[in-house]
Formats: sequence, C-alpha cells, structure tokens
Amino acid sequence: MASTTPTQTDTAPPVSQSGRSTGRAGDKIFSGLSQGSGILLLVIMASIAVFLSYRASIALSDNKGNFLTTFDWDPSATPPVFGIAVLLFGTVVSSIIAMAIAVPIAVGIALFISHYAPRKLAGPLSYVVDLLAAVPSIIYGVWGALVLVPYLGGLNLWLDEYFGWTYLFDKTQVGVARSIFTVGILLAIMILPIVTSVSREVFLQVPRMNEEAALALGATRWEVIRLSVLPFGRSGVISASMLGLGRALGETMAVATVLSPSFLISGHLLDPGGGTFAQNIAAKFGEANEFGRDALIASGLVLFVLTLLVNGTARLIIARRKDFSGANA
Repeated sequence: MASTTPTQTDTAPPVSQSGRSTGRAGDKIFSGLSQGSGILLLVIMASIAVFLSYRASIALSDNKGNFLTTFDWDPSATPPVFGIAVLLFGTVVSSIIAMAIAVPIAVGIALFISHYAPRKLAGPLSYVVDLLAAVPSIIYGVWGALVLVPYLGGLNLWLDEYFGWTYLFDKTQVGVARSIFTVGILLAIMILPIVTSVSREVFLQVPRMNEEAALALGATRWEVIRLSVLPFGRSGVISASMLGLGRALGETMAVATVLSPSFLISGHLLDPGGGTFAQNIAAKFGEANEFGRDALIASGLVLFVLTLLVNGTARLIIARRKDFSGANA
C-alpha cells in the first residue's frame, strides 16, 4: 500500500540551481520594500543636508560678521552682518532647563503608572498623559503667554530673593517673565508626555521573573525598582529623553509666543530676552528678503547638525549601556 506521507518536494520551498532556497514572493517583496524604505530615508536626509548646505554657503560667503560669535542679526544691512551666538545659547540653555525639569518628573510618573498605581487608575492616567502629547504647540504657546507668564512673576521674585546669589537667578531687569527660564519651563511641560509615555512602556517590559526574584529575596518595592526596573529600562529612558530633547530643540510657535526676543546673551536666566533657532526663523522668515532667507537657512543648518549630534550621542550612550539595560534579555 502506497504511503500518503508528503515528500520533501511537497513542503520544501523552491530551490535554485545553486542549491539555495529562492524563498517566497512575499518575502522578496517585503525585503525589497524594507531596503527601499531605508535607502529612501537616507536619500531624503542627504537631500535636506545638501539643500541647507548650498543655501547656507550663499549667505555665509557675503557675511561680514563671524557666523559663530556675532551677536547681531541683520542680513539686510549693507554689508550684511549676522551670527548665531545668541540663538545657539538660547536654544541649548532652554533645552537643558527643560530636560532638567521634565526627565525626573516623567520617570516618576512612568514608575507610578507601571508599578504603583492601581489598574483602575493607571489606565485613565496613561490616557491623559498620551492625550497631552497630542496638544498642538500653539495651544501650549497661548496658554504659556496668558497663564504661565503672569503667574511666574512671583516665582521669579522668590528665586531672586533666595537664590540670587547664584548669579543664574539674579534678576537684574524689571519686566514680565518672558525669559529663557520661562521658555525652559514651557518646553518641559511640552516634552513631559513624550518622555513619560516611552519610559512607561519600557518599564512595563521588565521581565516579571526579575521582579519576583527580588521580592522573594526580601527586597522592598523601591529596592525592586532600583535593582531590577531602572537598570533594565535605562537605555529606554535615555531614548525617551532624546526624543523629548529633539522636540525641545526645534520647538517654534510656543517659544515665539512666550519669549521676548533680543540679541543679547545674559547668564541671568530670569531677565527677559534671548532667542532660539526655531523662534528666530519663524519670526524673521516672512519679512526677510532672498538673502535673509539664506541666512535663516544657514542657522537652520546649525540646528540640523546639532540635532544629529544629539541623536548620535544618544546612540553611543545606549550602545555602551545595552549590556546593563536588559536589551539582550
């Protein structure tokens, strides 16, 4: 009686003359689409870099000031003089303030949702946090101008009274709180949902047996988090922080609504004035001539490079810490 068991040729994938499996058509299509998407992304990034570099070279060739150290921004003058010293200072300082405020709070909220809050509370709280990430920037800007700026006046006076000796919080000018410090607080509020959401998802991926093993050894809830959760999610928190930093560096409308711009560098964070790359581009682009737009594009190139450096640094940090973050678990 003949056997009905399927032979190897009935189930094995097609084999080429060289002996290698040719694979299914769907696998080939998926592989081609994946490779094409990666190549397309590289082409887009390279095109942006070439465009920015070309237009920036036109402006920099006629600039009579030092692009990196000049405080003025007057590309329409004869001869044109402009520089990014104030913009670079304001962008970096406001982003540092935002990260210093947002990251610890975001990690605390993420830990509360993932390991402390009851399930009935964790679900709605996670929804509210995710909803905050969808609020448009202009809404944050209007809220900051109408609510945050007036109410920060009292905080500025308190900081000046008790921490004015630090120089950073020494308020030397009278005026409303349209300062780099206010921008940093607003940016912290804006990036808080992003950092919280990503960190929460990372903490939820901690292997349950790691936590149960720590509890079996008599560890407290905090010791479990310190010994099991935080080491596992360290690289994820770094990634979340870099996502938030990327938004802080490029935020435009909210900063333009809150900040009182001026081309002066001051270490007194509570004094009105300062500027950022994105805010300056948004404020000056509409009224700039052709050469002025090239100058703004040159500043955009610096922001582009700064963002690439931040992301590259984050990748290096994650690569160095992946052995301790649980990424290989």
